[in-house]
Amino acid sequence: MSILTSLARLRAIKEGVAQPIATVRHCHLGRRPMVFVPLRLSGEAAAPLAVMLGTDRDAPELLVVAQPRNRDLRFAFTAELARVLLPYVESFLGQSETVEKRNADPYQRALDAPQLLLPNPSGVAFTRLLGRSTRFRRPDGPYPVPAEVPLLGRWLTYFAERAAHPGSSLTLAATEELGRHWASGQSGLEDANLAALLGWISPPPGRTGPQAAQEAEDPLIWPPAGPATDPGFDAEVLAPAIESGTVERVTEALRTQLAPTWRLMWQAVDLLRALPEGASVAARWESDRGSFSMMAEQVAEGAPPQARRDGAVAAASRLSRMERAQAAFEVQRAYDDPLVMAEYRLTGEAFAGEVIETDPEHTEGEGRSRKLRPVVLVKTDDPVRLPPGATLGTPDRRGQAAQLVDVSDGLVTLKITKGMGRGRTPAPGSVPEPGERVCYTSLTDDFQGSAALPDRDATPWTHGGPPQEYVPNDEDAQEEWA
Repeated sequence: MSILTSLARLRAIKEGVAQPIATVRHCHLGRRPMVFVPLRLSGEAAAPLAVMLGTDRDAPELLVVAQPRNRDLRFAFTAELARVLLPYVESFLGQSETVEKRNADPYQRALDAPQLLLPNPSGVAFTRLLGRSTRFRRPDGPYPVPAEVPLLGRWLTYFAERAAHPGSSLTLAATEELGRHWASGQSGLEDANLAALLGWISPPPGRTGPQAAQEAEDPLIWPPAGPATDPGFDAEVLAPAIESGTVERVTEALRTQLAPTWRLMWQAVDLLRALPEGASVAARWESDRGSFSMMAEQVAEGAPPQARRDGAVAAASRLSRMERAQAAFEVQRAYDDPLVMAEYRLTGEAFAGEVIETDPEHTEGEGRSRKLRPVVLVKTDDPVRLPPGATLGTPDRRGQAAQLVDVSDGLVTLKITKGMGRGRTPAPGSVPEPGERVCYTSLTDDFQGSAALPDRDATPWTHGGPPQEYVPNDEDAQEEWA
């Protein structure tokens, strides 16, 4: 937990309401996201019990497994889920744009992409397990399933995997996104309760955050947001309903558990949508749209489902992509948001101050090697723990680079090395003016190339050698749900 977040939590306790720790929204929210609230059977990790989903807050669809231990009913449930989810996914494939890439063939990128919103990370984990338990099934052979079930499994796996990709907005967990923008007065573990977290952020009139959060702990008022149900509900309501064999009774019992979370999810959407979108969010959503388009292309070309586990090269490549994405996400958040940047100012990795003097036409070198290097003198009260020669960027002028020359008694001397235009004099506005408030940081979102890895077929024997190609077989249909 950062210093500023800790201070915000203390202030939330004092004032009785969650405190903002972001000034902008750091995730994309689609025009019609798919809210997805799953429940599973207690004691069985991937046994679906029910799901409430939809893109219209006033018209949710409720799908239920009346007898979760019945294999046929489980697959009938997944077929119904595919009936709702697959058309939603496919509706984004109608319109696309051609994207030109350097040193690569152009490709088609969807103009928009689907988005899954789940209550919490546990719901995302359940989605991943549900995807694994269905994507290898077959419409023929032993234990046949409807043809759309394996396709559903592939998309559920894809969405669950994108949830782990830093900065991606294709799959969002409400508690994580709310916690990224507000600090409550409770622990991180308690923030995993969606009702309690929203109680802190937006308590009902006449109530404080702690009072609303305490009320949220009562499962009779606010049932758990899943995927596990409350043990008391399981014993006193669900078990008798299942034993009765009455589908309507089971359905209504599960509706009481899902409807409150459904309302909370849309409350979370409204809170997040009220924040202005960060400047870097659109570029990350472009990356999401590209990823979605490539996945759709693989499905259309008949590529095999995602492997149960990555080979050595694929795992290393995935880790490298995730690390680069995480580094870029942290920099972009800081550049987009002064509250996030303030944390780096505290650690000395960034500083803000007032420009007191400039030399916009300062040059270095002689003759043809002479280069324009404007000098800027900044007065700051922040601790500057950066060495001379450090490369700096600024959120005030994206794409500009500067070099730290000297730090002395709160005065920082910089020279601008990039982003002034190509003329002999700086482009208008490229050099800060005296009296202007500026911020510079060692955080830079410079391009990082991919790690040098061997081809898949050249995996060394020390890492298991080249992985075998996936070949569907009858054992796929016998894999346990859990």
